[in-house]
Amino acid sequence: MNDSAPRHDTAPDARRRTAPGTSRRAVLRSLALAGVLAGTSLVTLSPAAAGNGAPETYTLTIRHLDRAGATTGGYLTHVTGISGPGASEEATPYDESGTVTVRLPEGRYLLDSTLSGAAGTTGTDWIVQPRLDLNRDTTVTVDARTTAPVDVRPPEPGARYLNSLGFVEVTHEGTTRSANIMTSSPGLRVAHLGPDGESGSVREWIDTYWSGASNDYALGYTFTSDRALTGLVRHPAAASLATVKIRAAAPEGTTGTGFVSIQPSAGPTVGLAQPLRAPGTATVLVTPERGLWDVDYTGPAAPETPPNRYSAHAFPVRAGATTTHTFDNAVFGPALDGAPGARPACVRDGDTLALDLPLLADGDGHAPGAPRFHGATTTLHRDGVLIGTRQGDPGRAMFTTTPGPASYRLTATATRGDGAEAGGRVTAAWTFTSAAASRPAALPLSVVRFAPDLDLGGTAPAGVPVRVPVTVQGAAAETGVRSLTVSMSADNGTTWTRVPVVDGRAAFRTPGPGRSVSLRAELTDTRGNTLTQTLRNAYRTR
Repeated sequence: MNDSAPRHDTAPDARRRTAPGTSRRAVLRSLALAGVLAGTSLVTLSPAAAGNGAPETYTLTIRHLDRAGATTGGYLTHVTGISGPGASEEATPYDESGTVTVRLPEGRYLLDSTLSGAAGTTGTDWIVQPRLDLNRDTTVTVDARTTAPVDVRPPEPGARYLNSLGFVEVTHEGTTRSANIMTSSPGLRVAHLGPDGESGSVREWIDTYWSGASNDYALGYTFTSDRALTGLVRHPAAASLATVKIRAAAPEGTTGTGFVSIQPSAGPTVGLAQPLRAPGTATVLVTPERGLWDVDYTGPAAPETPPNRYSAHAFPVRAGATTTHTFDNAVFGPALDGAPGARPACVRDGDTLALDLPLLADGDGHAPGAPRFHGATTTLHRDGVLIGTRQGDPGRAMFTTTPGPASYRLTATATRGDGAEAGGRVTAAWTFTSAAASRPAALPLSVVRFAPDLDLGGTAPAGVPVRVPVTVQGAAAETGVRSLTVSMSADNGTTWTRVPVVDGRAAFRTPGPGRSVSLRAELTDTRGNTLTQTLRNAYRTR
């Protein structure tokens, strides 16, 4: 697991303020704040303050008290403008006496302060004032005695605490500002300071991560209110958590150690990351209350070879249920992203035709970041005449054609593996009609996915009857399938046998041990567009 450094030990670079649209992964504050000087007061003024027409400024005095009620210099306080003349202001004032003064323009501010424990004490106090209206000289007292514990624990008594992230967003007059704390030390305490904000103006996330004997835990909670949290107690039962299993495959003997991470989809987070040896499985119990979740997997790689990266983002979970994601396993082949708003796999824009389709997605349909392949070719024919040939990335090419309506044949081919260990060959050939239009248009491509029951070595039992799920994606899934035939080969595509497809499953008997299974699909949609897709050496038997 990756343990993050304690927030109060790395205060200048452990925090960040983010505006709307900032990446949720960007949690750690830039090292540019490392210049905060102990023993001095930091004064931030509006750029207009040096000339005529400067806005009115007021003195903000901040006192810092530890858990014993004594003034302390062990703090990091940040003041961020939200609205009014001070909306663009940001200050990190410090004085070792524990009392610091800064002059700022009038406006609404977000203040948050982290106080580290005094000698002999443990833990960190985080105090957030989401509403600081600076319209006169003002004194604020940040008092660690007002905090209450963040007591979030998994249902496994021996689980080891890893780290936590607290994040607050405050919105006022259409502007959002944020503050955060990240710590790998236990004993976090939090408190609200000052008046309430407007209803629903404060959003807060608390995520904690744990490592158990056989399971890990990602426990996250979100809140929307007019106040920041003062303490949080959550002791979820195992039955209230969802299980996420992450399986790392090692097809064709490609063993090694990769890395897996899991994190909530919404809001900023640090996530939980760990090494995972392939073949292997990681199990993480998560809180459904945190919403959708993301998993990322980086596979093992040889020296000086880019690792293959896969992701499964924004998937739902349910209490008591198990969600499984298998990465880097057969059957490798074309896959289309059916998520709402996803970019089409092939687009015609005027006379330009652009293909961007994962040709070597893994068995779960995850597109690899660095597909292992030995040779890839894409060709385009117009009315039987070759327009062009492109070589390079599998399933990616761009062609220039002519405006009038015509019949096209687009073919993409790739051989899996590297030059020394070339694996199966994937070919997809589409036919369709197209003409230039006034705006970019998606072209009617379809693909067929096969999902045999394989172990993490990418193999299935030999000599047994199987019923392999067959799924159609793309244009044919939307407009309808006129015909679909499936064939299999036990001699790497030398001969083919058509097999029945009943209730969405192709039925056949697997060949003897150590043999390969090749698969072919021939599809025509209700509008006459066709696909011929061939997966040679799709998987092997054991």
